[in-house]
Amino acid sequence: MNLRTFLCCACAAISFASAASGNANSSDEARPQAVSLLGKELYASTPSTAALAQYEAAKEEYEAAPSDPDKLIWYGRRTAYLGRYQKAIEIFSEGVEKHPHDVRMLRHRGHRYISTRQFDKAIEDLSKAAQLMAGQEDQVEPDGMPNAKNIPLTTTQGNIRYHLGLAYYLKQEWETARRIFAEDLRNTDNDDGIAASTHWLYMILRRMGRDQEAEALLSDIHADMDIIENFAYHRACLFYKGEISLESVLPEDGSGSGNAGLVYGVANWHLYNGRPEEAAKMMRSLVDGPQWAAFGYIAAEADLAAEGL
Repeated sequence: MNLRTFLCCACAAISFASAASGNANSSDEARPQAVSLLGKELYASTPSTAALAQYEAAKEEYEAAPSDPDKLIWYGRRTAYLGRYQKAIEIFSEGVEKHPHDVRMLRHRGHRYISTRQFDKAIEDLSKAAQLMAGQEDQVEPDGMPNAKNIPLTTTQGNIRYHLGLAYYLKQEWETARRIFAEDLRNTDNDDGIAASTHWLYMILRRMGRDQEAEALLSDIHADMDIIENFAYHRACLFYKGEISLESVLPEDGSGSGNAGLVYGVANWHLYNGRPEEAAKMMRSLVDGPQWAAFGYIAAEADLAAEGL
């Protein structure tokens, strides 16, 4: 079964799951939130007490002001942080209906369509958001999970570009993904964003066989960049540049979601350097882990499904 056919089947299974109870309670943990590209049902993990408290507060604030777009967005985001992506999609869908010109609703729903492996729907939402945002003033996007310095690093328009590029990457539509990530890199003004976009763009160029362009891209990457949160992507870029050795690039514990992109990057490096067996071994190990919503995990799934590794 090829990737496109499997995605159709997976989306059908997810739609069936969505018809189940929509309440964001323990029943959400009992039903699959997605079906992986390899046919595995994916479930939300048990949330922390703090995450549940934040969710309950956001839900209460939304219910007190259901017409307030900001309250709806935070209700949806807090729901998604519990791993309850199906309910989050329902909430953002309500937001799209209530606030059709608010690109944030499409931006967040598009993100969660990626989480649930519904890439075509993600592309539809994020492409529409990109059209709607043309000519609008960009805004810093507040973090739901603040970094160590409590400095938000992304914008609404930047997140739309980034997730749209990622959706095309996951479908292996390299040229479109390349164009979007290149645009994102041109519009990124902090080192965290530069590291993240460079990571994906470098991999895209290597997969396209444009090795010289990929190497030239690394000229802006250096060890003393002011990285606040994208440490894994920065480390991956330093590895691509040859400043970190293969033997030392990976952390001892690569199971955390923050490390999935780095593990995938090294696996992908093996793939485009002619070592598919080593790439497959690393990717299979990654998708055997628990962090199934991490972008590196999803990218490993997509490669295993499409490449027949």
